[in-house]
Amino acid sequence: MYATNLTDAQFEIIKNIQNDSRKRKYDLKNVWNAVLYIVKTGCQWRMLPIDFPKWQLVYYYFRKWDATGLIEQIHDALHEQICEGLGKKKSPSIGLMDSQTSKSSSMTEEKGFDGNKKINGRKRHVMTDTLGLLMGVVVHAANIGEREGAKLLLDKMRGKYPRLKKVLVDQGYTGTDFAQWVTNGFGWMLEVVAKVVGISGFNVLPKRWIVERTFGWFNFQRRLAKDYELLPACSEAMIRLSMIRIMLNKIPK
Repeated sequence: MYATNLTDAQFEIIKNIQNDSRKRKYDLKNVWNAVLYIVKTGCQWRMLPIDFPKWQLVYYYFRKWDATGLIEQIHDALHEQICEGLGKKKSPSIGLMDSQTSKSSSMTEEKGFDGNKKINGRKRHVMTDTLGLLMGVVVHAANIGEREGAKLLLDKMRGKYPRLKKVLVDQGYTGTDFAQWVTNGFGWMLEVVAKVVGISGFNVLPKRWIVERTFGWFNFQRRLAKDYELLPACSEAMIRLSMIRIMLNKIPK
């Protein structure tokens, strides 16, 4: 029994969304437990404890669930469930966008050097709601700038949140051309949250601290401490899985 294991109630939520009644040799709950163990502990696939199914089988299901969109489907369903449970609309009206640069392993593809952070790796471009829950994510090479990376993210989110009206960003996204591109392409208003006047050095920006807290949540998932995934798509899946863990723990047991 591991601390990352799903409770029966948590697995029932996933099971209902997955809607897969096919009989298998291995219990899907144990496969999910293995995948979430990887996310939390950051261990290599080949180093999975023997309590779980063989690592090849677990990895097969991870790639299959990612390729078929099941991981994203479960993530989005949990997001809606939490919002509705708090009396909020399923589609947020305000989003918060930012990026986090992460070092990557030597084997990863599609990486680059971030001159500002002096890091060779990838960027995780995300948008969250005002609860800090993930609305969209794209992982790309770290040498791609903020505005260009944001375009990749927003294109993936096109048509997904009909109530979204405003996106809050920091000063890395300034520029009338980019703001106009967002308005013309999506009908959203881009608002740059500036630093508080009169305070020098680091200060917490209003509302913007929420997306920074989400990055802080990532730091507690050891698989996200560094980008170990060969493909950016697998990195995005790991981020969604980490949020699935977080959201399942927020649902009343």
